Amino acid sequence: MEYTQQTFKIPALKGISQKTIDEHMKLYAGYVKNANGINSQIATLSNDPAEVEKNTYMINELQRRFGFEFDGMRNHEYYFKSFEGGPAPLGSACTLRAEIEAEWGSFDVFLGRFKSIAMTRGIGWAMLYYDAQAKNKGGSPGKLTVTWVEEQHLGHLTGLDPVLCLDMWEHSYMLDYAPSEKKKYIEAFFDNLNWTVIEKNFADAC
Repeated sequence: MEYTQQTFKIPALKGISQKTIDEHMKLYAGYVKNANGINSQIATLSNDPAEVEKNTYMINELQRRFGFEFDGMRNHEYYFKSFEGGPAPLGSACTLRAEIEAEWGSFDVFLGRFKSIAMTRGIGWAMLYYDAQAKNKGGSPGKLTVTWVEEQHLGHLTGLDPVLCLDMWEHSYMLDYAPSEKKKYIEAFFDNLNWTVIEKNFADAC
């Protein structure tokens, strides 16, 4: 299977420059290319059963690297899609908002918690997931949870569906903000976020 680089209809953003998006998109393209390249190398090295044992170390190291490249590709697809269509609020009647308020008590409490996770030192992602196997605070099936993912792949929660993904690698904001100003980038992300897209991610996960 070969992965296809996606295109995104991202309007002009407030607080995130077009140059940042353009450069960021090149990095995304690299993840797609590398995920495909690693798969191809693994297939080549595994082609002859008689050669597999000799190539085990190389195959295993490529397989280890694949998780980084694949998650880098997928994380960015969620991220860039979040901007499509321009900023839109999460309406009071939305199912996702109701679930957020049920889990955290209020939308503002959730937002504060998510932004706090995004300020984690180091490179990685702030993530909102939907866990279909758990129960929410009301005892009903399905639970939202937030966490930090190191790099692209370390700490992803198994079996959970991403709903909202915020890239906190420095390449996401350094053309616009100094590292000490990353809080401004987080605010810019939410200023430009299309919550209709996030609501759809949630609906698809349920």
